[in-house]
Amino acid sequence: MSVIRVVSYNIHKGRSALGRRQSLYELRLGLHGLRPDLVFLQEVQGRNEVSNVLHAQHESLAAGLHMEAAYGRNAIRAATDHGNALLSRFRILSYENQDISDHRMEQRGLLHALVQIKDQQVHCFVVHLGLFAGSRVRQIGALVDRIDQLVPDDAPLLIAGDFNDWKDTLSPLFVRRLGVYEVFAHAQRAHNPGLPTLRESVRSLRDALLHGQPRPGGKGPVLRNNQLGVEGAFCLLPPPRTFPAAFPWFRLDRIYQRGFAVRSARVLSGAPWRALSDHSPILAELELP
Repeated sequence: MSVIRVVSYNIHKGRSALGRRQSLYELRLGLHGLRPDLVFLQEVQGRNEVSNVLHAQHESLAAGLHMEAAYGRNAIRAATDHGNALLSRFRILSYENQDISDHRMEQRGLLHALVQIKDQQVHCFVVHLGLFAGSRVRQIGALVDRIDQLVPDDAPLLIAGDFNDWKDTLSPLFVRRLGVYEVFAHAQRAHNPGLPTLRESVRSLRDALLHGQPRPGGKGPVLRNNQLGVEGAFCLLPPPRTFPAAFPWFRLDRIYQRGFAVRSARVLSGAPWRALSDHSPILAELELP
């Protein structure tokens, strides 16, 4: 049995939540502290001819974390490009980036990597879907078609990234079809601090925008930590709230798995994460039999 730590994170091209400063150094330190085995990244700059600090972000992060990297370039600009990346503590056997752009206004890709974890090969998909509902449906269709064609039915599978699906309407389109489960799909009935009130959310956002940290004496961030087990009562939970990082409200980011057992899953909010990107990262601990 292998226990692996999986992170999914939209890093906002290595800039802080409001884009005022580069955050790549602090982001690398934050990820290092999580001791991840697989990191699914979105909005990664592969090329930046204006700022060397922001150039080849997947390589910089991989070097700092002692991991291998695969990068899929999607959006190409005059002096920059960005896309998805997978960082892996395990050997990356192969990878391919499939263009799933639905129209000229958005360039989207599907990064598919095959990773060797001990004696098993795990298929990893990094996704960042479009802003329009129709585009997301077609892009999910492309994901399902690729998995149907290239991934054996009994192969372990991870799909993670920014789905831009704040109404949670995409899951029925592929969860049953692929036999995957979102890592927050079930949780034990346990004490949960719950969501902040509207007043607390507004105050938290104001303090984050003005000072970059909560008001002294205010409530700290709520970490959602869900345990999955064989015994105990379970309740169905929607995907976690991950955007905006100052006070996560929209359910944009997901990790889906097949062939794993989920030990825990949580959203990393509060300091330092609120200052590193406009999204909060997700951390899941999974068991591969």
